[in-house]
Amino acid sequence: MRTEVLELDGCFAEEYAGRYVFQEITWAKRSRIIQKYTKYHPISGQIQSSDFIAIQAETIWASLKEQPPHKPISLEKLLNEENGVPIELGELFSNIVNRLNGLTNEDTRFLLGQLDEESRTQPFPSFGSVKPSDGHPTSSQGNPQKQSTSSSSSSTS
Repeated sequence: MRTEVLELDGCFAEEYAGRYVFQEITWAKRSRIIQKYTKYHPISGQIQSSDFIAIQAETIWASLKEQPPHKPISLEKLLNEENGVPIELGELFSNIVNRLNGLTNEDTRFLLGQLDEESRTQPFPSFGSVKPSDGHPTSSQGNPQKQSTSSSSSSTS
C-alpha cells in the first residue's frame, strides 16, 4: 500500500512538529467510514445527510500510521470545533489522505453538496509540498517551511 511521509517543523505550532506517516486504507474501510456518517432514506435509499467533516477526520485517523512520540493528533482533536487542529494543518492532512485513498474532487464536491449552508466551510489553500509515490513533487501554495517525502511500501493488505 502506498504511503506518504510528512515532516513538519514548528510552523503550525511546536506541538505539531515532527514526522507523520500516512498509509492508503482499503476500499472496504473507506466505504465503512462513509456509511457510518451517512444517513439514507429507509425507502428510497437516497442520501438524507452526510457528515463530511466526520468522514474526513476518520479517514485521516485511519490513514495515520505514525506521528510524533507525544501524539499530538487524535480523532477527538480532528473532530473538535473549539480546540482542534489548525485549519491549514487539517487541510494539508486532508489533501494527503484524499490523494492516497483516491477521493477525487468530484467525490469531495458530492460530499460537500450534502452539507447544509451552515455546515460548509470555505476551502483553504494547503501549505507545503508533498512528493507522491511517483517521485514528482506536488506543490501547493504557501509556506515552504514544511517538507514532506514519500515512499512506497511493498506490503499488501
